[in-house]
Parts: sequence; structure tokens; C-alpha cells
Amino acid sequence: MASRGRVALIALGVGAAVLVAFVVTIWLLIAVTDDGLPGGAKVAVVEVEGIIGADAPRGLDTDGVIRVLGEYRDDPAVRAVVLRINSPGGVVAPTQEIFTAVRRLREAKKPVVASLGSVAASGGYYVAVAADRIYASPGTLTGSIGVVMQLANLEGLLKKVGVEYVVVKAGAYKDVGNMARAMTPEERRILQSLLDDVYDQFISAVADGRGLDPQAVRAFAEGRIYSGRQAQSLKMVDDLGGLEDAIEAAAKMAGLPAKPKVIYPRRRFSLRELLRNELGLGPVSRILPSLETLRTPLYLMP
Repeated sequence: MASRGRVALIALGVGAAVLVAFVVTIWLLIAVTDDGLPGGAKVAVVEVEGIIGADAPRGLDTDGVIRVLGEYRDDPAVRAVVLRINSPGGVVAPTQEIFTAVRRLREAKKPVVASLGSVAASGGYYVAVAADRIYASPGTLTGSIGVVMQLANLEGLLKKVGVEYVVVKAGAYKDVGNMARAMTPEERRILQSLLDDVYDQFISAVADGRGLDPQAVRAFAEGRIYSGRQAQSLKMVDDLGGLEDAIEAAAKMAGLPAKPKVIYPRRRFSLRELLRNELGLGPVSRILPSLETLRTPLYLMP
């Protein structure tokens, strides 16, 4: 009996060692797949994908992007960064936070190249102008330089259903945007002044980032969407090309070989996303981002 117990313990120990070795091997394979071969100078790719400032599943993890940019800024092995942008824009402040994080990368003497994907409009383009160079495909949708605030007036509907909306406030303009009544001319003036200020900030960011005169920027900053080819003619982007072209350009700017080692974004496993996809719950989640306007109405979006 004792010998059988020892055999069982040995078998258990060997099994545990094999399991640990398997887990370590998988971890190393994932590390090599994500970050390329260890050692040497690299170009890192950072994805800016989704609605900036919105919640999951379609929202962008703004804090995560800023954290990664900070890590690459301090990592001596990362010599340049490529921003792969697929975003229609989003909330103003988070967009500006990413913009500032990109600028800090450049201040650390690390070239940054923006690669515009299918859509890089409004806030997505705002982030792009923080880069040294911008690449876009001919059919990329970009531009949409402007600010929008959308507020509903449900006064007539509430009256029809017999709902009285009562507001108790301290401060004359505390309930600006109240959906239960029409907006006053003074309230509209206040909100328009707010949007004009943020719009001026957008114009300044584009003018500074692209080396253009602010008045020249205002000529095409009408909220319109442009193709990548149109944007190039307006000097909104530098070159036409895809992600690989942007990576090669970033490598050249950093003095690296034309085919550099590349750190691609890590793909995190999400059981929630797996179940949502398997159970076909995607259509329900598509409704959720539209509810964001009830909480944060000031957007840099088409």
C-alpha cells in the first residue's frame, strides 16, 4: 500500500510539472507572438478602435491606450509607435487625453505615425494630428472636424401622457438642456459658446499638428467627411497607404531596418465576448452606445 501511495504521489508530481511546463510554454509563445522576438529595437502598434469615451462593447478603453502609450514612451526597446485608428470619434476630454499622450511620446524623441483605417473621423482624426505623419487609404473616411451636442425636447410628449416634470434647482442655468421644456435663447447662447470654444480647440490642434494656418483649416473644417484621397489634397494626411506602409515609415524615421521587429496589440481573451458571439447577442449591444448621448451629449463625432 505504501509503495502504491508513493507511485501515486510521483505520478501526481510529474503531472503537475508537465502542466506547469505546458502553461509556461504557452505563455512564452504568446509573448513572442505579441511582442516579436526578444531583444533589439522595435516599432510598436497601438490600436485606437471604437467610440472614444463610450462603454464596452463598442467603446475604446481610453485609459488602457494612454497606459500603453506611457509604457512605450519609457521602454528603450520601442523606438517608434504606429497608431492604428479605426474610430468615428467620441467624447471630447478622453480624445484630448489620448492626443496629449501621443504628444508626450514625440517629446520623448520617439516618432509617431498614424495609420487611418476604415474610419478615422472627428475625434479619431483629432488623435491622428498629434502624430508626426499620417497615412490613410484612398477610401478611408476621415475629417468631420466639428463638435455636436444633441438634446431632446419632450415637452409635448410629456404633456400628452400627463407627466409633469418638476425641477428644483440652485443656480439659474443648472438645468440647461432640460428635456421637459424648450430651450431659452440665453441657454442656447451659452451652449453655443461652449461648442465654439471646443471647436476652436479642435481647429488649433489641427493647425498646429499639420502645420497649417488656422484660417486654412476653417475652410475645410465644416463637419464634412472626406475620403483619404481628398484629405491628402487638403494636406490633412501626408501619404496614401496602409498599416504596413505606416510601419515602414515609422521604422525609417527611427533609423531602423525597413522590416523592423513589430510589437502588435495583445488580444485579450474575453469569456463575455465569446458567449455574446456564440449566443448571437450582438444586436442588443449595438443599441447601447446610442444611449450615451443621454449622459454625455458633447461629442466629436460625425
